[in-house]
Amino acid sequence: MTGVVSFEKLKKQVAAHEIDTVLVCLVDMQGRLMGKRFHARNFVEHAFEETHCCNYLLATDLEMATPDGYASTSWESGYGDYVMKPDLSTIRPMPWLEGTAMVLCDVLDHHTHKEIPHSPRAVLKKQVARLAELGFAAQTATELEFFLFEKSFDEIRKSGFRDLEPISGYNEDYHILQTTKEEAIMRPLRNHLVAAGLPIENTKGEAEAGQEELNIRYSPAMDCAEFHTVAKHATKEIAWLNGRAATFLPKWHHDRVGSSSHIHQSLWTLKGKSAFFDADKDLGMSDTMRHYVAGLLKFAPDYTYFMAPYINSYKRFAKGTFAPTKVTWSVDNRTSGFRLCGAGTKAIRMECRVGGSDINPYLAIAAQLAAGISGLEEKLELAAPTRGDVYRDKKAKDIPTNLSVAADALRKSKMLREAMGDEVIDHYVRAATWEQEEFARIVTDYEVARGFERA
Repeated sequence: MTGVVSFEKLKKQVAAHEIDTVLVCLVDMQGRLMGKRFHARNFVEHAFEETHCCNYLLATDLEMATPDGYASTSWESGYGDYVMKPDLSTIRPMPWLEGTAMVLCDVLDHHTHKEIPHSPRAVLKKQVARLAELGFAAQTATELEFFLFEKSFDEIRKSGFRDLEPISGYNEDYHILQTTKEEAIMRPLRNHLVAAGLPIENTKGEAEAGQEELNIRYSPAMDCAEFHTVAKHATKEIAWLNGRAATFLPKWHHDRVGSSSHIHQSLWTLKGKSAFFDADKDLGMSDTMRHYVAGLLKFAPDYTYFMAPYINSYKRFAKGTFAPTKVTWSVDNRTSGFRLCGAGTKAIRMECRVGGSDINPYLAIAAQLAAGISGLEEKLELAAPTRGDVYRDKKAKDIPTNLSVAADALRKSKMLREAMGDEVIDHYVRAATWEQEEFARIVTDYEVARGFERA
């Protein structure tokens, strides 16, 4: 059983007792899979048409709290239902779970059956449609970086998240010997994801002890976001099944490097020709690419929230760590926020290095597309690339340095409000301000240790 399956094939697998459970899932604001486990026979007979969920699922935080301040749902409105409408083109096996398949859902208003605009899948679909109206399709790829730890999620939680020990003892960047020791997790991860229909390229050790990277082949934007979501979910489950823990927290310790999720992107014509490549232009960059990239740069502060949605996200932005601090572009230069890859070839593309491992891929890709579309529509001119150590470039514009700054930029973004709608932007601004409010009321270990005796 390999890859995406048709509804007809799923019915045959259910009849043959090969599949007994179907995960019916939506993608929440945090990029997680939320939903129900259906007995497969019930799904193929009834629930394939629709099921329901509480509308708070698109208005919670990481802890599943129910903050006030959302226009879409509240205690006053009674927390009603959304319709979960299975997208039958997304049925795929979950081979690491016995007898299990999964389907993703669109989220609809219970009364009108219109798509909920702040649903992450809806946000990305809107930008993909805008691109199509201009005659383009986006191809994207996200890199997934994460850490593996010796102990399980449950053991780590019960210890109060203290004395965390990565699965290895030294920097394992490209290190074959050390990553061999981790194959009990990484080999089934690769193979199970391929069996689930994901075009997995490779895994490798990253630039810290216990840090891994998973790379998935370039694909259309909607597919890319789905692949990312499924892969992240699978990584956690397969680690758990092996008594380990995997974290996508961007900065789990101040002395360790952070984890990113770089986004590679290019535009193609609807006939399948690269719209970014022009052999007669400098570096092979077409005018279309230059306008698009200029949009990415101009509006980077506006969409930084979607690349770094939590307090911890901003701890990753530090010079000398391969995490960017400046809104610049360079040619194959990993100190810059945006790196031109494949210069002079048909594989030419732009890599955005701003996003952390905690991104919601649907929202992050959608925000990048919106910025690029604005660059195309405004025919923005692209400045010359930066060279050398960009960390030292005092003239370059800074990436927003904390969640408060990013939330304010998001709130004031005329471009994103026009591209996504006021309702969507106001919804995610509230998500950002709630994260700040929650953090502000917590007394941290740092504060206690620093001031308990000496204050």
